Amino acid sequence: MQPSFISNDGVGQVLEQSMAAKPHSDNGTSINSLPEPFSLSIFFPVYNDWGTIGSMVSLAVMTAERITPDYEIILVNDGSQSHTREILDFLEKQYPKVRVVHHEKNRGYGGALKSGFKAAKKDFIFYTDGDAQYDVRELLNLVPAIKNGVDVVNGYKIKRHDPWYRIWIGKLYHTVTKLAFGFTIRDVDCDFRLMRRELFDRIRLERNSGVICVEMIKKLHDAGARFAEVPVNHFFRASGKSQFFNFRRVFRVGVDLVKLWWRLVFLKRYNGRADSGVLAAPPASQSTAKLHHEHEV
Repeated sequence: MQPSFISNDGVGQVLEQSMAAKPHSDNGTSINSLPEPFSLSIFFPVYNDWGTIGSMVSLAVMTAERITPDYEIILVNDGSQSHTREILDFLEKQYPKVRVVHHEKNRGYGGALKSGFKAAKKDFIFYTDGDAQYDVRELLNLVPAIKNGVDVVNGYKIKRHDPWYRIWIGKLYHTVTKLAFGFTIRDVDCDFRLMRRELFDRIRLERNSGVICVEMIKKLHDAGARFAEVPVNHFFRASGKSQFFNFRRVFRVGVDLVKLWWRLVFLKRYNGRADSGVLAAPPASQSTAKLHHEHEV
């Protein structure tokens, strides 16, 4: 399999890879020991992911039912072409707990995430992308780690499966953001996260581009959120192609990142006012425990 491109004929092969990488748990905590009640919102930002979203939803339903009967699945259609929209509407009709949020125009990855967080109604929120580069079943490894006062369980890629230039630029991006924003987590750009919904009563997300991930982690960190990290598998793109890697978009993200640093780090401003936007949180140690429309750099 070539890392630079996989045609639609390769969808089944990549999904077979995902199915072969069985979720595991090495933290000694059982899903059955979760606090009751446990309600879960799962959402996927979707942008022309017609080749993968059906399988992602099926796996999400299977996984959610192993965790809790109180769940919902939200598909955020960020201005996709008509055939993707038709598939999403079909999935909504087939699965009673699936609902679709349509954007008539593309709002960017950040805009899709903001819509997903806003639409989520359950106590815990999990999201990942709709392009099948992550195996949604590995949510089973994140859930046990949400106990013991942890607010955010952040996945990190065991090994990244992307073209070499994306891997190289991604490493540079991670190094720069860690140094500039003072992160302690190892993979700010891994969009495989489980979070408490109440966190979004304490922060407000503003960015519409892919730097929303940096904005979110920085604001959560400053609000006193407690993090845990869990390794997850990463797979080659199964269908479509990246919308991120052209010079115009890379330059735009670079500019947006500098503006974000200036505002959140240098000026310490949130939502236009100094020291606002991150609301007061209960005292907590800011610790990290080990346990599209393309945005990922």
